Amino acid sequence: MSAETSIPPPRIEGAELPDAVKSLLIDAPVGFALIGSDDRLGTVNQRLATMFGLAPAQCLGRTPAELLEESGDAAGAAAQRASLAAVRGGGDAVRDRFRTARGQVWDLTWFPVADPDTGEDQVGLIAAREHESAAARRDERRLRALLQAGHQIVWAAGPGGDMHEDCPQWRSVTGQDVEAYLGRGWLGAVHPDDRTRVERAWNDAVLDVTPFDAMFRVRTRSGGYDHYRARANPIKDGTETVEWIGTFVDVTTEREADELRQRLNQQLGEAAMRTARLQKATSDLAEALTVDDVVGAMSEIGHSGVGADHTRVVLYDRDRLRLRAMATEHAHAPPRASFSLEHPDPAARAVADQAPCLAANPAELRALFEGAPEVDELVEATPERAWVALPMAIAGRTIGALRLSFTAPREVTDEERVFLEALAGQCALAVGRAQLYEREHDTAQALQHSLLPEELPEVSGVRLAAYYRSGSQHVQVGGDWYDAFPLPCGRVAGVLGDVMGKGIPAAAGMSRIRNALRALAFNMPEPADVLTGLDRMFDATEGMDQVTTLVYFVLDPVTGQLDLSNAGHLPPLVVAGNAGPSLLEGEPDTPLGVSTPRGHHKFFVQPGNTVALYSDGLVENRKRSVASGLDELVRVAASAPPEAVGDPHQMLEYLVESMLEGYEQDDDVTLLAVQLPVIDSASER
Repeated sequence: MSAETSIPPPRIEGAELPDAVKSLLIDAPVGFALIGSDDRLGTVNQRLATMFGLAPAQCLGRTPAELLEESGDAAGAAAQRASLAAVRGGGDAVRDRFRTARGQVWDLTWFPVADPDTGEDQVGLIAAREHESAAARRDERRLRALLQAGHQIVWAAGPGGDMHEDCPQWRSVTGQDVEAYLGRGWLGAVHPDDRTRVERAWNDAVLDVTPFDAMFRVRTRSGGYDHYRARANPIKDGTETVEWIGTFVDVTTEREADELRQRLNQQLGEAAMRTARLQKATSDLAEALTVDDVVGAMSEIGHSGVGADHTRVVLYDRDRLRLRAMATEHAHAPPRASFSLEHPDPAARAVADQAPCLAANPAELRALFEGAPEVDELVEATPERAWVALPMAIAGRTIGALRLSFTAPREVTDEERVFLEALAGQCALAVGRAQLYEREHDTAQALQHSLLPEELPEVSGVRLAAYYRSGSQHVQVGGDWYDAFPLPCGRVAGVLGDVMGKGIPAAAGMSRIRNALRALAFNMPEPADVLTGLDRMFDATEGMDQVTTLVYFVLDPVTGQLDLSNAGHLPPLVVAGNAGPSLLEGEPDTPLGVSTPRGHHKFFVQPGNTVALYSDGLVENRKRSVASGLDELVRVAASAPPEAVGDPHQMLEYLVESMLEGYEQDDDVTLLAVQLPVIDSASER
């Protein structure tokens, strides 16, 4: 059985050819023949040859009248000449009856048949015994219609599989002569790549006496190849195979249409995949905040999108004189990480020409740069063997190139090039956003650090400590701040606040509030008065969307009295050596700018106790709420080792490391601690 039996059969005028062949040419007990324009028999099946009392091979090349005259039936010969002439003259079917010398009566039907390839006018002959059933006559009519259709080539082979009758239609297509066609010679017209498979399938069918079905290419008279489908079934007399009857059908049009559909489906699938990949690339690049993030995203997209082994983002330096290649840390090291526009590299050429630069192999790269020695250096120092570079521009201004390379020679298709050009455009936009973010981040970070005190003041009888840790590079600079300064009356003031928002606006707001607080504190240092003054300043200079919270205290180191006002901030943590840690009780007032009467808390700090102020980055994150974070802060402080409890610097470091362990830091963490040290009576004496 052929390996291609699963291929859908061709269809002729809505009917499936294999069913017709099986019903009409194999099972029907009728004889058939095709008579050429010279009135000689060109195709004869066994059943029709029996009517003449001969074998099919004895009938080929002779006229029906000659066969009857040789047997002594002159009347029968004359009748058949007349029927044949009537068909050729009138173009209609002719029916007559023929009685053999043995007394058998056959009903004959003669009808015109036109060869679709050569245009030769032939005559078909169908013969059925007079006593045969109505089903046989129905099959006779169907066979006549099948042959008249002219879309298939009918052939016959002996029981051993050798062609034993001429097939002019096949020879007309292939240009073979009779001797070349008979036996197994027809296989000589089969495409060399298909012949072994078809011959094996035909041999297996003959040996196993099973239907034959194969698709293959056939060399035509013009020298080209068309697609044909061959199908055949054995004709059996009892258990013996008498012959094989089959058809050759030209399925070139159907095959080409199927291949076209497959190509279109493949192209549509690839286009859909590229669209999905571009959408994912756009999404991934939208989440990239820094240029390094963009480079990492592009490395993944280049590999998944077109199979690039290495992806680099090549950007102008600050002076726009040289190009700098950026890649992930796992990429191989290039011979030069920085180079000029004249350097023989695809990225430099893409930037200089503002057009894509492609080289499918090292030879093309050498030809592109006229054998520059730097090309050999690149090939020897790296695994790169094919290159694609596309310029990147923002608002018409070139910023660099997207450079992809492969470790094996590779052609880039037109569809892939369109995808990469779109990808380079998305990469350029992402780089522009990332550069803008980095500039703003650096500016805000520098502003924030410039506003935080370089060192805390030294105040007799008081120990101060502060801690600041910026969020990760993926988080914009926030508005956390702290400050501490001595007051003229010998007391010390401290503040820790949070200006909501990120970036330069938050840092600038922090600067204004810090400066205003210092000015107010030196004139009227009491916490409630300072916060009331800040409310008035806030109404005049800050927007209503600029939410700001803070805790401000004044401590007298002599008496230990601490006065504190809380404008919507988290409660201070009090660490007492003997009593254990606790949060300062009392509801906080409203954030700055919300006009409400300001109050303050007054309590006494015992020697050895520490009061810690902190930002929400210490207790809150994506996995922990503020409430649970405050509870955990008290538990962590209770477990502090004695050396941390006695040293405010160690205490703050312990709190930060313990509270952030197991969590990803996603916000700034800021702390300020004030401690009254234990008085050593021995040292006083």
